[in-house]
Amino acid sequence: MNDDDPSDDTDIAIERRLAELREEHKDLDDAIQALEERYQPDMLQIARLKKKKLVLKDEIIRLEDLLTPDIIA
Repeated sequence: MNDDDPSDDTDIAIERRLAELREEHKDLDDAIQALEERYQPDMLQIARLKKKKLVLKDEIIRLEDLLTPDIIA
């Protein structure tokens, strides 16, 4: 492994960002669940959080694809 390889730094930065996004995604999931358990849940707020959660999921998938090497079969 070459210590001068800039792709290593990029991969580490992507992995850190992925960890942040996954944590935020989990936090949103917990918030949505808590709102849904209320006596009169705020459906508009739940819908907004679910949309944000989907955007985060798309970004997580995009970053995971950057870390996955292309395999030529």
